[in-house]
Amino acid sequence: MSKIVVIDDSKFMRNLLTRFLEGAGHEVISLGEVPAAELGAKMLELAPDLVITDFQMPLYNGVVVTRLVRKVIPGLPVLVLTASHDPLVMKALLIESVNRVLHKPLSSEELLDAVRDAL
Repeated sequence: MSKIVVIDDSKFMRNLLTRFLEGAGHEVISLGEVPAAELGAKMLELAPDLVITDFQMPLYNGVVVTRLVRKVIPGLPVLVLTASHDPLVMKALLIESVNRVLHKPLSSEELLDAVRDAL
């Protein structure tokens, strides 16, 4: 199926998302936080069909991830996971034209529906 990169500082979330996605037949590359200076090169190396990222991480957020990956792969679909319902967060993500914002906790069905829509 599709190659999906998951970026999340939480190992638990990376493992959970990987299990959902691999169960649906996708190839998953699970990354913790890659230094921002290396993220573009990593995306070119991996050539994913989709990126799923957490919004809030210690080094950067989902807006930064979206900008960095789309700088090297324009139009790359990006899904952002967040526990926040802050309107400012939502506005920032809409400005970056992320494909979808998913709120935690989420079900496997919700995730897989968003993946299908993005691909």
